[in-house]
Amino acid sequence: MAKRDYYETLGVPKNASDDEIKKAYRKHAMKHHPDRNQGDASKGAEEKFKECKEAYEMLSDPQKRAAYDQYGHAGVDPNMRGGPGQEGFGGFAEAFGDIFGDMFGQQRGGRGAGGRQVFRGGDLSYAMEITLEEAARGKDAQIRIPSWEACDTCHGSGAKPGTQVKTCSTCAGAGAVQMRQGFFSVQQTCPTCRGAGKVIPEPCTACQGQGRIKKQKTLEVKIPAGIDGGMRIRSTGNGEPGTNGGPAGDLYIEIRLKKHDIFERDGDDLHCSVPISIITASLGGEIDVPTLAGKAVIDIPEGTQTGKQFRLRGKGIKGVRASYPGDLYCHIVVETPVKLNEAQRKLLRELEESFQKGAGKHSPSSESWTDRLKSFFT
Repeated sequence: MAKRDYYETLGVPKNASDDEIKKAYRKHAMKHHPDRNQGDASKGAEEKFKECKEAYEMLSDPQKRAAYDQYGHAGVDPNMRGGPGQEGFGGFAEAFGDIFGDMFGQQRGGRGAGGRQVFRGGDLSYAMEITLEEAARGKDAQIRIPSWEACDTCHGSGAKPGTQVKTCSTCAGAGAVQMRQGFFSVQQTCPTCRGAGKVIPEPCTACQGQGRIKKQKTLEVKIPAGIDGGMRIRSTGNGEPGTNGGPAGDLYIEIRLKKHDIFERDGDDLHCSVPISIITASLGGEIDVPTLAGKAVIDIPEGTQTGKQFRLRGKGIKGVRASYPGDLYCHIVVETPVKLNEAQRKLLRELEESFQKGAGKHSPSSESWTDRLKSFFT
């Protein structure tokens, strides 16, 4: 299936600013985050989340965005041809190389010392779950990842002790062979040694001829302050090792935020629900509200209703690329008393009677609602 246009994925125009792209990504990431979609919807949401993340990674990088604007997906996808640097004869030759490479099962890779074909190692992904407080402050963490070390038995040769590695007789150590198809002569990876240029008659039993064994290593990771869920940290060269001396892949640490008991993050802003009693809502007063830096005080005016929002500037999170911290939004929820005794019920009935004498004076919304109902039914 062809990839969707990155701008279409984020729902922004092609001339969108960096801030518009960032804002659109946050909106989609919040909507499709796997932690917010459970059950049957989780699979579709996860795919959309990955799609949005890929689009943001490309469009937030000036060089990648410029290449994408000029060449489309071919300009940023290393597995596609036709991007920058592919014009002229080189592009023509590679086009035929792709055709016959697919025909003969040729693998893509560069050439190393002695003409042997080398391959870059695969990338690794590591999911790290952190708290909202850790995301706001940043932290130094240690993670355990797989690594490869030279085999102690064969000392990295891959051959059984007492035996030797031999030069491949099919390609004479070049790692590639020439094949003729009609008028064309095509070079492909040697099918005998698979590009290594050598064969191992008797492989080492400890490493099965690989010359290395898989172990675990501890990696120090610095989580920057302000990082958000869905962002990734790239650790260059800590992915899987390359083949025939090729470069190692990279490690991508994917950040996931644990659900917080009080706050919900929206970009650099925080939101929380603040319950207050019906007495405080009616008479007003001061209440304490939590922030990531401690307590703050809000002055509740008389007659406050459920849904009233109070904004505390600068009490949110300072994002990785932000110059100033976001805000904290406190959403008021007026609680209805429960489990009343008979004396309390009597007092409330008396209070209700006194309110009714004032008609819409004490409950303007209720009076407006009653008027709309009358108009509706008549």
